[in-house]
Amino acid sequence: MAAAAARCLLVGRALLSPLVPRLDNSRNPAPSPLPSVSASSLFDSSCFPSCKNFTYSRIYAAPLRCLLSDINESNPGQDFALLLEVEGVVADIFRLGNRQAFNTAFQKLGLDCANWTEPIYTDLMRKAAGDEKRMLILFFNRIGWPASLPTNEKEIFMKNILQEKKKALEDFATSSSLTLRPGVGNFIDDALHEGVPVVLLIAYSKYGEKACRSIIGKLGQERLQKVKVVGKEEVKNSLYGQLVLGKGVSSSLDELLAKEVRKAASMEKQRIAHDVASILKLSVDIDTSSSESFEDIIATLRAGAEYACLPIQNCVLIAGSQPGVYGSERVGMPCVVMRSGSTARAEFRSAKAVMDAFGGADLTVAKLLNKKWY
Repeated sequence: MAAAAARCLLVGRALLSPLVPRLDNSRNPAPSPLPSVSASSLFDSSCFPSCKNFTYSRIYAAPLRCLLSDINESNPGQDFALLLEVEGVVADIFRLGNRQAFNTAFQKLGLDCANWTEPIYTDLMRKAAGDEKRMLILFFNRIGWPASLPTNEKEIFMKNILQEKKKALEDFATSSSLTLRPGVGNFIDDALHEGVPVVLLIAYSKYGEKACRSIIGKLGQERLQKVKVVGKEEVKNSLYGQLVLGKGVSSSLDELLAKEVRKAASMEKQRIAHDVASILKLSVDIDTSSSESFEDIIATLRAGAEYACLPIQNCVLIAGSQPGVYGSERVGMPCVVMRSGSTARAEFRSAKAVMDAFGGADLTVAKLLNKKWY
């Protein structure tokens, strides 16, 4: 236990140390393309009732704690920890619920003319490169826009659909219909069996902590008693949260300057990316999260390492989102990407590996231990 306490102390010292060098930029193999479906077969006028008759209406604080109180000094797993995002990793919300969420939104808005089957959704995703607004434009251009909808209100019309779709997806995240990714329970069991601390990160979840807690509840109480869940409260009570994010702790001039530089660089990166995409007529995946959101990710990753009682570089993040990958790169934490419905076409050059599933030929604890990326 003395050695374990020493490791916790080292974690605290590491919080204010310089960032480690960037991870290698090896290119990951591109994911296989989505199946192509003939548009003519999807948009046969007999498949849908006309939309033309639709009438549109506007409608300070706790001490640092170790994850495991009975760490075995002889267990090799204690020098390695796993941090897992929930959305996209524990459960693939987007792949399982996005199409259904669109159909729910259509129903709530009285759009009986619209119902996306799997082939239609897949074809629209391919043609619009995942841009949901563009998907709606392509669809209604084919079957017809509501006759009572003024041309200058198409933007509001699509915004209402996307808002309803977002609500439906959030409801799906908390429902019993959402299932866990196959093999994720066995993956966590294998890690715990090897003495590897497991931390579930929910503090920067897109759909909120309520949805994430509902999802991880499907893992079962026996597993949840053996892992650590890091939400906003745990981040606040972490050493990093108290020293850097805590109220009454003023940032140095260097820290303030660094924050402004990061914000300016992020804005310039987005401007250049949009300009290039416009010239090449490409759809690009751009990180549009605010600097405050990015700080939440950084704080959550550092807090996760604290609760695992290990330095940042001894933890591996299993990420299902681009922001999580960016955050792990910033703090120097090795990252493995688990592809999901929202990241199937994205590239992750800074990730150590990109996987499609748990177990078998894909991601296993044994492979992580053998790679010794940490």
